[in-house]
Amino acid sequence: MVLSVAKILILIGGHLCNAPRPQKEAETLAAAGHDVIVRGFWFDPEMIERDRLLMVDKKWRFEPILDFQPKHRLKNLGIRFQNRIAKELFQRYGIFSPNLLSYGTTAMLKAARREAADLTIVHSEPGLWVGSQLLNQGFRVGVDFEDWFSEDLPLKERMNRPIAQLKALESRLMRECTYCLTTSHALAEALSQAYQVSTPTVIYNTFPIHEREQIDGQKRDRQNLDLPSLHWFSQTIGPGRGLDTLLLALPHLKIPVEIHLRGNYPDSYREWLEPMIPGEWRDLIFIHPTVPNQELISRIAEHDIGLALESPHCSSRQLTITNKFFQYLQAGLAVIATNTAGQTEILSQRPNIGKLIECDNPLQLAQAIEDLVQPNNLIEAKKAAQEAAQEKFCWEKEAEKLIDIANTALN
Repeated sequence: MVLSVAKILILIGGHLCNAPRPQKEAETLAAAGHDVIVRGFWFDPEMIERDRLLMVDKKWRFEPILDFQPKHRLKNLGIRFQNRIAKELFQRYGIFSPNLLSYGTTAMLKAARREAADLTIVHSEPGLWVGSQLLNQGFRVGVDFEDWFSEDLPLKERMNRPIAQLKALESRLMRECTYCLTTSHALAEALSQAYQVSTPTVIYNTFPIHEREQIDGQKRDRQNLDLPSLHWFSQTIGPGRGLDTLLLALPHLKIPVEIHLRGNYPDSYREWLEPMIPGEWRDLIFIHPTVPNQELISRIAEHDIGLALESPHCSSRQLTITNKFFQYLQAGLAVIATNTAGQTEILSQRPNIGKLIECDNPLQLAQAIEDLVQPNNLIEAKKAAQEAAQEKFCWEKEAEKLIDIANTALN
């Protein structure tokens, strides 16, 4: 129940269509009666069209802060130059600038000031800095740790990152924001211990169970319906996402299965992946482009097993739970997941939904696939996955907690 109508601003670092959690947050708070606006950035014409499709018939609205499409390259040249200078100053002299965090960080702050919302919720690294500046000016700020921003890369890749500044911003927002969320109990406990503050509220990255009504029942991906089908997806098909483990597992599989990978597939990553595919498997691996948000559940649902092969190369990846995990459950797929702390958190509650395996272990992955594709095992696991989504891991459950914490922050 909403106590009073408030203006709520949600700040994201990119396209709306690539931000499912802020979408659900906006939908929930608008349905509760609040005036909600999401502000982000535009980069890609195709993604812009998807953003516009998402906004049809919504009670809330999205507006870009800046438009970085190629056709506006000259217009945005100054902002890009500021970002490059900020990187040079930090790499050479250790001088921190908010422009180091992303294109348009200072523009994000200006937009937030103009909106003058009753509650501004930040979701990204530049948002941390913007949130801190807004606190200085007396605004009410919320923060959502979708990732542990200061811990989101392996150590060797953090040399040119403003880690100390990010940690300081994280610590401050955790201490001063009543509205403070994250994605798993594992990450919530780690953040609490790291900064010696109260534990953030956990809102799982689940999806509305009623969206199952959108499943079109078509088989657009699969080629041979007599073979079990495995599905993996991400924004980008490339290294560091568990695909190398999958490809190394293939020679150990004694039964044929179809493998479907979905995501952006740049030529540089094509050169990495394709030489790793065993010759006898080349006709059983299929690459698909990303699809609009409304179609994704249908394309997932036509498969049998969802692969969540996260590798804990950093604390953030070890502790969080990715969107794909819960989308597999929503679509009714059995799940094979690596034993990161976040994914173990879910499998420990519903072990019948699939298999938990060691990270970077091709032999275990091959064995898990062979065990799970046995007809009775697969039927039971898929049924358990759908029940888990309906009974526990759905957005309808998380929305109630979200409204409660928003009311607390606003009052």
